[in-house]
Parts: sequence; structure tokens; C-alpha cells
Amino acid sequence: MLKKLITLKNPKSRSAEAFRTLRTNIQFSSLDKELKSIVVTSSGSGEGKSTIMSNLAITMAESGMKVILVDCDLRKPSIHKKIGITNSVGLTNVLVQGVKKEECVVKTTVNNLFILTSGPIPPNPAELLGSKKMRDFIEELKNEFDLVLIDAPPVLAVTDAQILSTIVDGVIFIVSYGEAQKKALIDAKHLIDKVGGKILGIVFNKVPEAVSGYYGKYYKGYYGNEN
Repeated sequence: MLKKLITLKNPKSRSAEAFRTLRTNIQFSSLDKELKSIVVTSSGSGEGKSTIMSNLAITMAESGMKVILVDCDLRKPSIHKKIGITNSVGLTNVLVQGVKKEECVVKTTVNNLFILTSGPIPPNPAELLGSKKMRDFIEELKNEFDLVLIDAPPVLAVTDAQILSTIVDGVIFIVSYGEAQKKALIDAKHLIDKVGGKILGIVFNKVPEAVSGYYGKYYKGYYGNEN
């Protein structure tokens, strides 16, 4: 399943090159502080967040960074489906049952890339993500990995992304071109701003060829934070 992702399936494609551009933009987006943990979210559902995250994680790992992709969507997890692994154990087992992370983290076939799935869906996702255990766990991952990429639910659906934004170094929004509503995106940005989260920028997904120009039909473009 991992090989079906565009950065592995067709690494010389325009789409794969766009992810490398995204990687560079992220690396230079914060000159005063090293980015060790990033939440990726969206204003609404169906904007391609998990697919973008998986390809971004691969691209980051290919640059030599030791990367872990953590599925913090404890309501509708999907990273395990994108990668093609089981979700029988994961983050919730670590937080609730005290299972060692080494028993849950999966090393992928991509060098330097590791995955931590959500694990069994809990009855109290927001409480778990906002707990001291979660905060301490993210710090533990930051000490072990060069980059912690966190997949979070849409901002307007639940409070989870807001909570996570307070314990990471930055937030990236995925926006489906022509589908996402401007008001929804503005509202989502205000919710992150309200809790003090740092928005790094926006990734436009599904941009038509006529708009994206060089990068082609499936361009994923990175744009800086705009007020």
C-alpha cells in the first residue's frame, strides 16, 4: 500500500516534486526555532489531509530526517489504511494502558520513516489528547525523532486539533481547492489563533492544471501564513 503513494510510485513526477518543494518551504518557515513537531489539519473533512501527510512524511524521511507520523485522529483514523498496516495497537494503548511505544511504533520500508497509528478508538479523544501524558509523550518523541508529524481531525468538527496545536511547534492547513469554503478556513484559523497555536501555512490540494501551471493537475502547493 505504501508504494501506491505518489512520492514512491512516481518520484520524478510533478506531484512528487511539489512535495519536495513543500518540504523545503516548511524547513525554512521558521528561522528562529527548529520545527520538531507539526500538526496537519483542515477546516473540514475530505480535503485529502491523510494522503498529503503520508507523502510529506516520506519526502521528509528521504531527506535524511528521522520522521515519525502519528495518527492523532482518534475518531476516524486513516493513516493505517494509507500505509497498509494494522491499527490493533497504537497511541491510545500507550496513553491509556501504558504500553511501551516500542511495541506500537512501526518501522516502514522507507528508510527513517516510522508510523504510530491511533490504536483502538477511545470514548474520550479530546481528554486523552489534552492530558499531561500526551504532552509528555510528544516531548519524548521529539527527543528521539527529528520530526514528529501529527495527523489531526478537522478543526471545525471537534476541538482535538486546537488542543494539539498548543503542544507542537506549528500547524499546517490542508485546503481542497474549489471545495473548501473561505469562511470555514477563516473560522478554523481563528480557532487555532485563539489557543495560541502557530500556523505555518496552507497546502492547496486538488488544484486544476490550468491554475497550478508547472506542477500539473495534482499540485500540492505551499503558501505562507496570511492574515
